[in-house]
Amino acid sequence: MPQPADTSGAMPVETDVIAALPSPRVAVRGGGTFPVHRIYCVGRNFADHAREMGATAPASKAERGTPVFFMKPADAIVTGATVPWPTATADLHHEVELVVALGRDAPAGVLPVGQAQSLVFGYTVGLDLTRRDLQAAAKARGLPWDTAKGFDHSAPIGELVPVAQAGALGARVLELTVNGQPRQRAPLSDLIWDVAEILHELSKLYALRAGDLVFMGTPAGVAALQPGDRFEARLEGIATLHGQVGP
Repeated sequence: MPQPADTSGAMPVETDVIAALPSPRVAVRGGGTFPVHRIYCVGRNFADHAREMGATAPASKAERGTPVFFMKPADAIVTGATVPWPTATADLHHEVELVVALGRDAPAGVLPVGQAQSLVFGYTVGLDLTRRDLQAAAKARGLPWDTAKGFDHSAPIGELVPVAQAGALGARVLELTVNGQPRQRAPLSDLIWDVAEILHELSKLYALRAGDLVFMGTPAGVAALQPGDRFEARLEGIATLHGQVGP
């Protein structure tokens, strides 16, 4: 019997010429795992961090312009206790962030702000690790700084907490300590663009899919990590991430 044509664009597995790597996955509180499709990141989403990086922070919503986006590979996530020291850097920085996980595909077209929350599966806390020396060198030459952000093991992440368990984000506090010393702390009410607004803006550029993670930006206080440092990142009342920087 003739088989229907496959119009999905996917190739049958038996045609693979190399073994396919497994999809990166994040543990979900209560059981199960979340397969990661893409990792989107938001830059300069806290005014105090924008200022500490030498950028001008908007004084009002009318002056926000458009968000700054960049990406990390899906397999940059780290779910274990040790974060390996990355190659090619002598200046590794931490950036603690709210992470939003999407559980549904966005409809075609631009996603209305009022519908954005319906896509959210859950929340957690993560670190956007940055090779700051590579970023500074690229900025000085007016070049893209992808290598400073999208590298191996650059996205440590805690377990995902479904929305029903997490509750409303409100003004919950995002914070990071390193070796027991406070480094970063800010309420989520300080975000320049909130979750729904960021998903709306992302939908203008990408087809959002179930499995996407969005790192929502970091507050002020970014600083260097050293091999052996122990960190604890917290999203108040929702998730905690403990880890250590490897040699």
